[in-house]
Order: sequence, then C-alpha cells, then structure tokens
Amino acid sequence: MAETTVKKLAEIVGTPVDTLLKQMKEAGLPHGGAEDAVSDDQKQTLLAFLRRAHGTPSAEPQKITLKRKSTSTIKTTGASGKAKTVAVEVRKKRTYVKRSVIEEQEREREEQERAERERLEAEAAARKAEEDARKKAEEEAIARREAERAAAEAQAAREAGGEEPEAADASADKKADDKSKRVSVPKGSVKKAEPPKDETPEERAKREEEERRKREAEEQRRKQEAEARKKAEEEAARRTAEEARRMAEELEKRGQQEPEKAPEEIETGSGIVTEAMEASWRDEERTTKRRRRRPGSQQTRNVVAHGQMKSSFHKEHGFKSPTEKMVYEVEVPETITVADLSQRMNIKAREVMRTLMKMGEMATVNQHIDQETAMLLVEEMGHKPRAVKGEEQSLEDDLANLVQYTDEPQPRAPVVTIMGHVDHGKTSLLDYIRRAKVAEGEAGGITQHIGAYHVDTDKGMISFLDTPGHAAFTAMRARGAQATDIVVIVVAADDGVMPQTEEAINHAKAAGVPLIIAVNKMDKESADPDRVKNDLSQLGIISEEWGGDYQFQYVSAHTGLGVDDLLDAILLQAELLELKAVPVGPARGVVIESRIEKGRGPVTSVLIQEGRLKVGDMVLAGAHFGRNRAMADENGKPITEAGPSIPVEILGLDGAPESGEQFLVVADEKKAREVAEFRQIRDRDLKLKRAQASKLENLFETMGEKEAKQVNIVLKTDVRGSLEALLGALSDMNTDEVKVNIVTAGVGAINESDVNLAMTSEAVLLGFNVRADSAAKKLCEREGMDLRYYSIIYELIDDVKKAMSGLLDPEHREEIVGVAEVRDVFRSSKFGAVAGCMVVEGTLRRNLPIRVLRDDVVVFEGQLESLRRFKEDVPEVRNGMECGLAVKSYNDVKEGDKIEVFEVRVVERSL
Repeated sequence: MAETTVKKLAEIVGTPVDTLLKQMKEAGLPHGGAEDAVSDDQKQTLLAFLRRAHGTPSAEPQKITLKRKSTSTIKTTGASGKAKTVAVEVRKKRTYVKRSVIEEQEREREEQERAERERLEAEAAARKAEEDARKKAEEEAIARREAERAAAEAQAAREAGGEEPEAADASADKKADDKSKRVSVPKGSVKKAEPPKDETPEERAKREEEERRKREAEEQRRKQEAEARKKAEEEAARRTAEEARRMAEELEKRGQQEPEKAPEEIETGSGIVTEAMEASWRDEERTTKRRRRRPGSQQTRNVVAHGQMKSSFHKEHGFKSPTEKMVYEVEVPETITVADLSQRMNIKAREVMRTLMKMGEMATVNQHIDQETAMLLVEEMGHKPRAVKGEEQSLEDDLANLVQYTDEPQPRAPVVTIMGHVDHGKTSLLDYIRRAKVAEGEAGGITQHIGAYHVDTDKGMISFLDTPGHAAFTAMRARGAQATDIVVIVVAADDGVMPQTEEAINHAKAAGVPLIIAVNKMDKESADPDRVKNDLSQLGIISEEWGGDYQFQYVSAHTGLGVDDLLDAILLQAELLELKAVPVGPARGVVIESRIEKGRGPVTSVLIQEGRLKVGDMVLAGAHFGRNRAMADENGKPITEAGPSIPVEILGLDGAPESGEQFLVVADEKKAREVAEFRQIRDRDLKLKRAQASKLENLFETMGEKEAKQVNIVLKTDVRGSLEALLGALSDMNTDEVKVNIVTAGVGAINESDVNLAMTSEAVLLGFNVRADSAAKKLCEREGMDLRYYSIIYELIDDVKKAMSGLLDPEHREEIVGVAEVRDVFRSSKFGAVAGCMVVEGTLRRNLPIRVLRDDVVVFEGQLESLRRFKEDVPEVRNGMECGLAVKSYNDVKEGDKIEVFEVRVVERSL
C-alpha cells in the first residue's frame, strides 16, 4: 500500500500545504513538513477535529414551502345584460415543517415555560418570606414599644409614691408580657397615684400640669403608631395588588386562562328574577301529583343548606357548554352541496348561505359548489379545510394508471391547422393541396365544420385541420389552435387583416403554437402583400424579411403558386419542433367533431395523438363510451387501424361527445362505464348550478322590472361544433327587452318528441343541416307548427334577429308640426278665451294635439277646440298667416304665449 504524505493529502482535498499543516497542528498532530507520512488514524483525527470546528451541515431540509396558483373563469352578467367571462386567480401557500423540528421546538418551549414558572414561584415564595419577616419585625417593635411605655408608666407611678418598687417592677413586667402577647391592657388597670395629703396647692398644680403633659405625649405617640400601622397596611395591600397584576399579565402573555371557580364558589343567582324562578320551581315541586315519586325522592330532590331548604333549581346538571369554539378539519371534495358542507362544519345551513352571499356567491341549500369556493368558505367560517379527491377523481387516476406506454417515442407527422378570416381561401388552399374540391360541398361556399385531412408529400406526411372563418365559430378556432402543432394563418392579399384574422392570431399565441403566414390570392391584380405585412406588424407579427421571427409564404390557391414552398416551410418548422409519439399501445387523442346519422348512429371524428387505434377497442370520450365497431378515414374509406397524427371517424359510442373532449382506449369496460356515468352526473350538476346561479344573480336586478319577452326555440344541428357556435351566437343577441330562450338543443334529425316539446312551449323549430323525419313532418302539418330549415349559419341568425325585432315595443317619436305666437286674447261667450295668433313656424292643424308654452315652459297640453281664419273654420293655417284659436278646457291663455302643434309617429325598432 502506498504511503500518503501531507503533500499528497493536500492535493487530494484541494487545500494548500501550509493551510493543511496549520490545521493538523491545531488538531494536535506531530506533522511539520510536506513529506511527513499521514496514517489512517491521523486522517480520522483530523477529520473529527474539522467537524467539531466547522460543524456538520444538515443533509435534509427542515422546512418546505409550497406555492400553488390556479386560474379559473366564471361567467357573470354585466350592466348591459350581456354575459362576460372574468378570470379568477387563487393563490395558496403552505409551509411544511419537519416533525422532529416541531417536537424539538415544543420541548424547548415547555422547558422555557417550566423555567419561567419555577422562577415566578421562587419569586412569590421570596416575597412571601419577606412579608412574613416584615410583619414579625413590626409585631416585635410594637411589643417593645408597649413594654417601654408600661415601664415608663410604672416609673412615673413609683416616683409619685403610689407603689413599691418591687410591685411596680412586677406590674411593668406583667404589662410588657401582656403587650408581647398582643393583649391590650384594660383601661384603669394601672392605679392612679393618690396625691399626698400634706402637698401644697403649688405642688398639686405642678403635679397636675406634669400629668397633663404626659397624657398629651402618650396620646400623640398612639396617633403616630396608628398612622404608621395604617401606612404599612396600605403599602402591603399595594404590593399585593401589584404582584397580582404582574402575575396576571405573565399568565396572559403565556396564553393561559384564569382557573375556573370551584363549584361552591359559583353564584346560584340573585335578584327578583332568580327569586321568582326559585319560587315557581318550589311551587311546581309541591303541587305536581301526576309524577310518580319513590320513597325518599323528596329528600334526594331537596337538600338542606345552612338551615334552609334548597330546591332542585340549584342542582347542577352534568352538561357544561363548551367555553371555546370547536374547530373542525373539514374534508372538501371537488364538488359538494351547501347542506353537506354545513353538516361537516356543524353549522346551520342558513349561516353558510349568509356567508356565501357576503362572499358574492348565491347558492341554495341543495346547490353544488366547487372545491375552491368551499375551501374559502370553510376558512371564512373558522375551520380548517382539507382538499380530498372525489370518487370521480379517483376513477380518473385509476384510469390514467391503466394506460402505460413502455415503448420509445418515434417521430410523427405534424398536425397543421388552417385559420383565418372568412372567404380568404383557407379551404381552397387545402383543396389544392389535397387535389379535391371540398369547398363545393359546403353550403354557401363557406366552411361550417372542422375538417381533418392528411396528405402524403414527397418529404413526408402532414395532417391538416380546416377551421371555419365565420365570426360565430370562435370556439371552433380556439379548439383547433389547442389541438395542433403548427398554425397557418391565411390572409388574402387583396383584403388584408380582418377581425377573424386577428382573433385567430390571438388563439394561436394563447396556445403557444408557432405561426406561419400564408398570403393568398397573389394571382390577383389588386394583391398588395406589403399592406398585409404592415397590418400584421401592428399585431406583433413581423416577417423574417423585416428581421422578425415569422415565415411569410406567398401562395395562390387558384394557380398553385408557392404551395410547395408552404409545405417545405411546414416540414421545416416540424423538424425544429422534433415531434414524437409512441406508435404502439392504447390510443388517445382529441375529439374533432361528432354527429348523429340516421342508420349509423353517433359518428365521431377523432385525431389520434399517441398510440394506435384499432377496430374493437373500448373508447371513452368525455361522458360517452362504446366499442369501436367501424373506422374510416377522411374520405370514407374503411380502415382497421390508425396511428399518431391520423384523423379518423369511428362508430359505436353511445352518444355524440362534445368537440374538444379527450378520448382514450380503455381495456376494462366496467371502468369506462363508471367514469362515463360520473362525468354525466358532473355535467348535469354543473348545468343545474349555472342555471340556478343565473336566476339568483338576476333576481334582484329584475325585481320590480317588466319581464323581458322571449323567443322560444327548439334547435337541432348536424354536428356538435355547429350546435356550440349557434348557441353562442344566439345568446349574444339577448337584450334587456327580448331574449332567446333555447328550450332544447341537440344533434341529429328532428323527431316527434321535438315537435311535441315545441308545441308545449310555443317554440319555433329550427333545423341546421338536418331534416325532420316522416312522423315529425306529419305532426307539424297537422298542428300547423312553424318548421324552418337552414344550411348557412348567418341566415339562421338573421331570421332569429328579425323575430326578436318583431317583439320589441315600437318607438314613439314626436315631431313639431307648427308654432303660433299669441298676439292678443279676446273673450267669447261660446269659447271663453280666444287667442289671436300669428303662425311663425310650420302649419297649425286642428286635429293634432297642442302644447301651451309660457316663457318656453309647458303649462298645458291638450287639444284645439276651434281654429278660425276670419269667420270661417279651417282645418289648418300655414306659416305667416293670422288665425284665431280656442284651447279646449283651458281659458288662461295670455299674450306672448306660444301654441305648439305636434304629432306622434310610431317607429318600428330592430336589433
């Protein structure tokens, strides 16, 4: 084994030789040079010394702080009546301390409290000993003064010759002994010295003066002693009160409470009310005969205390109300009703509802609230919330644990979403790429569904999602941006940036997806690509030509100009993203669209993101599940399996899932059924909650107001995406005076139950890209129901808007026809006051209402009783002509007044 020297050890530990020698010297090792040998024991000695000198760092953290921030949105109604979305951010911070640290802190705190308590007890004992010593010294001083006073009195008596010296000394000793025992000497116990019989008057006067001075001196001394004793007692009382106050402050600082009173110290009550209650109780005990008493029960009921009978009113019961509020740890699931939450907190439901209203949340007893609101409510009520996973979340976790991917991810094709304004050539560009005429199949030449396609190019496969550009399809564009890898924004070179173009860019930025700008219609003479660049630069989209980060490709869907360059740009961006997915295993992805077809049932378009989907797999999509009975590609060709980035259509689900829902292949059918049922219950509860919340929120706003008119609609569409877009567009049309009431909305053909529901609710049947079956048609014809079909979304929206406009109250507008100025007033026996006027503006007409204005203030409004020119009645008088008129039921017309003639016109309103 090679020998280790000081120099080698310094090189190993990375320390200078001089520093290491200094440390070894401090450790007591006999090393003085760089070539001295170092043994293993000496290394351990040096290591132990360094640990003692520098301390061993803790390897484990003593405290961990976790921060959580969650953002959610709530929908509320603004002052204008329109629904708006408000973002709510909840921030939480929790600190977890190691249990051993807490226990150590608890032990240290207990040691400190015990030491403080012992110190206070020692101080109290010392003060008590000092007080006892002081009292004993005062008693001894008082006894000594009493003995001295008795001795002085005995000496005075001896000098007067009234007693023998021995008797006087005995009397003095006896008095001193009595005073030491704190027994006062009775008055007259010392015999007054009798004057000698042969004393002269001068001697007697002198003796009496001497006795008077002695008595005054004794009286003065007694007063001084009394004052000193009183001061000592006051000082002792003050010290005791100060000590009690100081100890109370110490106890209050340490969080302790005063000891409870003993049962015998508790007052049983006093005053008139308590006495009356005691008397009533005793009378009841004496007069009640229906109660069966056992022998000796009266003695057990009443007890004798201090010679008086004490009734059972004073008997103590076994229950004692808690002195402090009980704090519970409340388990809060993801959703919980107000009633269940109040039971867990042991609080009445109305108190919980009142607190919710203070927090700005309106909820009934049986209404569900979310977990975040419930946890805030529990904290507000003074309890400790604890978030727990509900049964549904547990099922979701179990479901996620069942799907495991063990293979390595492989490169996959990119998913590209085509977005932009309506009629900018998105679908036409995709048609040129696919060499198909998809746009010809769309009603009105616009895309109203999300289309999914994949194409094979020379450089690889690309999957495309085509989104609608109409303003009503905002949600579709948002979903397209979230389910894609690359977004291509199509902008017409002759039209520039439009509102939906800006909206599509915002959706792509919010989803964090890279953008590629395709400037279309470059074959037109009016194309202006520089204008497009300028407009997009104002939105933060700067091209690479101008030093930005975004690719601009100039294409023409009509001639095919630049299409190959666009595909190369897409593939280049995909290579930079390094897209990968597991090609084998259970498939999962996103629902693009769903519909219900006659004879086939629910048809769901899905985009596979990972794994491989096969015919026969159990598929769970949102709140629906089923076995994949058949599968086809975007052209309708049957296939048996599909991998990542491939859009397909599947059959076999028990319903049409919502667009944007995640789908997953599950091996256990029972587990899929349970999760689907729980999701259905959750969705139903959420819809009920929103409906109740909207009613409660608008309760006080609509109280006392005129109820808004409604247009009842039963809506059926072909696919879920169109249904969502129509519901959003119709809800945005609501006003304070007229609203759209969707009685029911669904996907699929119009059936007989829809017609019956429309008849019951007096609603209009609207079908978007669907038709009514034969039974529904016959019922509509027999009952005269209004049934309308639509293929273009804006036509349906325009017709509903016209129906809502027809329910608006017409507007009444006043137009001034003519004004006449009163020049003179005449009296007539037939009409009363007749005004001679000059028409200064417009034309006066006899059959129109009028107003009388005095100093431009309306003083009367009514009708003309007579309108004459000279002696003839005329229907009207033009501007600049004189006339005479009489106002019906008004005789206070004065010179200088103005007569204003007006008419009211009814104007139809529209939205």
